[in-house]
Amino acid sequence: MSKSGLRYLVVGGSVYVFELAVIVAAQQIGASSVWAVAWSFILGTLLSFILQKFVTFGDKRTHHKVVLAQLVAVGLLVLFNFGFTLLVTRVLSPPLPAVVSRTLALAVTVIWNYYLYKTRIFKRSEENPVY
Repeated sequence: MSKSGLRYLVVGGSVYVFELAVIVAAQQIGASSVWAVAWSFILGTLLSFILQKFVTFGDKRTHHKVVLAQLVAVGLLVLFNFGFTLLVTRVLSPPLPAVVSRTLALAVTVIWNYYLYKTRIFKRSEENPVY
């Protein structure tokens, strides 16, 4: 496994733990389950974007045009992944429990997310490496 692949998995696992902590903390201060998960999803997505960009793929470009384009691309990817996850769950349930279908969908999206992050979204341009 490449160094960026290992960092990708470590960052992803860390963000997952962060999201769980946000859920627990939000519920401790009185948030409903839905609001706790919503906050964990939003904060986790933002944290994941920042860590994947700077730590995993070493993309130090911070010009607003670059970051905005990356945010839009990640947002569209998140929406696509959500639709894919619902489709997998619909196709596989029953006979498989929702936890299994969600896990299978997650395994697939982790693979293509890595590929798209590395080759498209956080790929540094050789012609214009700073911008």
